[in-house]
Amino acid sequence: MGTYTITLKNCAFFARHGAFDAEVTLGQRFFVDVVMHVEADDALENDSVESTVHYGIAYEIVEKVVTQNRRNLIETLAKDIAKALCAWSPQIRRTEIVVRKPSVPIPGILDYAEVRIEHVA
Repeated sequence: MGTYTITLKNCAFFARHGAFDAEVTLGQRFFVDVVMHVEADDALENDSVESTVHYGIAYEIVEKVVTQNRRNLIETLAKDIAKALCAWSPQIRRTEIVVRKPSVPIPGILDYAEVRIEHVA
């Protein structure tokens, strides 16, 4: 059948991830990009929402993972997101997750720290 991709770009959430006490206490914004490689099935032919991966529900899953489970590492957070999406829908064959953290606690000037992971279902 083949696959196609669904992308959610720059999803923003407020959460309390990080290894330092101040990050846990204050919290901050995190930005997430999601690419889902989806088994085509009949969606491309029948134009039915039921035949594809509903990206509104996928967003809700990402939001739940980011806002309800605190992690020290954004690497672990990215893996949690990937695993939750693949567990939710067997049509998702592979995910690519990017987590960006703009307020990094290091003595330097930068836009953000970013982690990118790939996960195969």
